[in-house]
Amino acid sequence: MRKSRPAALMFFYCDFKHEQKRDLRGLLSSLLVQLCDQSDSYYDLLSKFFSEHKNGSKHASDAALVRCLKNIMESPRRHPVYLIVDALDECPNPVELPPRKKVLDFLAELINSNIPNLHICVTSRPEADIIDVLDSLTSHSISLHNEGRHSDDINNYIESVVNNDRRMRRWKPQDQQHVIDVLTQNANGM
Repeated sequence: MRKSRPAALMFFYCDFKHEQKRDLRGLLSSLLVQLCDQSDSYYDLLSKFFSEHKNGSKHASDAALVRCLKNIMESPRRHPVYLIVDALDECPNPVELPPRKKVLDFLAELINSNIPNLHICVTSRPEADIIDVLDSLTSHSISLHNEGRHSDDINNYIESVVNNDRRMRRWKPQDQQHVIDVLTQNANGM
């Protein structure tokens, strides 16, 4: 698509193992860097924002980062922007201060901004808080959790790992099958 016309693609994978990949600040920082890497005009806007924050010595709030991102996406030379947020359920969701709630609030704000040419795709396991926020905002929703093929893919992957690992190949066939069966049943879509 980018070969036929200018477009920007931003991708963020939420990962509970990496602190900077499981909260709003990490998401915003990543999206800004990705956008600016794809366009000089986007870069100029971020550079101005950086200067306004004393070349990085003044801490920008999350709200300021959101405004900067929206300003970039609303700039006059608007090209289609595709935003993919993968594995949103990996953002922690503790009761006291849930990083996932901040990300969900940001996504809701972005969707409700009605920025022309902005296309958003969010993937996640079907967790109640995520469904509550995104269901009313989505134009299309696809569920893979109840798809038999999804389970088949997981089973095939696990089988492949068990059959190709040198140590696991030495196991008794019934032990190998037991591992495949248990992992497939407990994969819960992962």
